[in-house]
Amino acid sequence: MSNLIHLNDENFDSEVKSSALIVVDFWATWCGPCRALGPTIEALADEFAGKVKIAKCNVDDSPNASAKWRIQSIPAIIAFRNGVEVGRVIGNAPAKVRDLVTGLL
Repeated sequence: MSNLIHLNDENFDSEVKSSALIVVDFWATWCGPCRALGPTIEALADEFAGKVKIAKCNVDDSPNASAKWRIQSIPAIIAFRNGVEVGRVIGNAPAKVRDLVTGLL
């Protein structure tokens, strides 16, 4: 069972602001690098369950959240602490994403 949270325009702000620490993967189904990074995101969600929330936000289904956080290239992974951006990784870079998550703990 995956510990991933799925965000959209309706729940994005409330989930991010209410989470002490959350990492959001902005992605799309048509994006090859996003699909390649997917297993890493799922593994991190399971590995860090209870410590860091890991979420996915489909940019096609969530244009407002994507615009608000200036998503211009995907995959884009943004870490938030209490609703404030504290880190960002662009592209299919599993090691950098893992470093981002572990560096927040």
